Amino acid sequence: MLLAIIIVLVVLWLAGIITAFTMNGFIHILLVIAIIVVLLRIIRGKRIL
Repeated sequence: MLLAIIIVLVVLWLAGIITAFTMNGFIHILLVIAIIVVLLRIIRGKRIL
């Protein structure tokens, strides 16, 4: 489930690069949140895949 959310956020982030002027950086904030979640999972020792 978490992996699916991460993939969706990365795809949306890539779309945000293309439409950066209209999205006002919202996608980049979501990417930062996804990275923090992944780091927390790694620190806790749970596997992502």
